[in-house]
Amino acid sequence: MSDKPSVLFVCVHNAGRSQMAAGWLRHLAGDAVEVRSAGSAPAETVNPAAVEAMAEVGIDITDQTPKLLEYETAESSDVIVTMGCGDACPVFPGKRYEDWKLEDPAGKGVEAVRPIRDEIRTRVDQLLAELRPTA
Repeated sequence: MSDKPSVLFVCVHNAGRSQMAAGWLRHLAGDAVEVRSAGSAPAETVNPAAVEAMAEVGIDITDQTPKLLEYETAESSDVIVTMGCGDACPVFPGKRYEDWKLEDPAGKGVEAVRPIRDEIRTRVDQLLAELRPTA
């Protein structure tokens, strides 16, 4: 068992919002947080506009692949952040849940994805500040 917190980002396709959020958290937290992402109906590949938008800020998510949300992954996560997966998101007593209302970047160009990316950055910053123990 690890003593570092684990965060699971969940959206429907695990191709845009959740991948960008996971990329931001990995980038900002380093090894201090275990970062996971999954989708209730994963796509074949990560959204190319999301990949491009993240590359613009120096974060490479090209090696990520959409994954199916598994019960065990959710059960073993400390924080579960949902982004529009609706009833497909499992609920476990005692877990911290956040539901981030974010526009779905599916089918949009990089110009439309940039503001979503930036909103996710703001939310990840806030989440990370809440996860870090106060000295």
